[in-house]
Amino acid sequence: MRETPEDLDRLQALLDTSLSRSSSHLRSIIDTERALTAEQLTRVLTGMCTLALSTVTAKGEPRISGVDGHFLRGRWYFGTARGAAKARHLAARPAASAAHMRGEDLGVFTHGKVEILNPQAGEPAADWPDVLAYLKDFYGDDLFDWDNEVVYYRLHPHWMTAYAPDIGKLTAPAKS
Repeated sequence: MRETPEDLDRLQALLDTSLSRSSSHLRSIIDTERALTAEQLTRVLTGMCTLALSTVTAKGEPRISGVDGHFLRGRWYFGTARGAAKARHLAARPAASAAHMRGEDLGVFTHGKVEILNPQAGEPAADWPDVLAYLKDFYGDDLFDWDNEVVYYRLHPHWMTAYAPDIGKLTAPAKS
């Protein structure tokens, strides 16, 4: 877990506010017994988590694709090739939605706006060196030309909810 107490507080406030603003239908599914807390969520979302990422074309048509997601400090981080369609969509329209699901055991749904962490022109995000160190540790130093081949994003959520019908199943220590 890489989250600070402040990160957990911010994430918990987001989860609480998002659920309280949700429809009665969603609240009937994600009730207090099936909603993960910020602390539970950060324990469950470790390593690489496959995300279904939704962007929008210039014509307003939705597009969905898969990306490697990393949940760090209470936010999703993901990358793609600089020439990918989703990179063009996000450069023009930074709103995005992401979903991470593990069968019927876990659903994490996020809406927000992306920030480019390593632009080709201009200054990278202040924490890009730390994020890059994490990514290189995870993928290896030489997987990509990190400056020219890939672009990385942080999704700043304005809405997020997390559902698990059996939270204990997700948070229980692994059996050896």
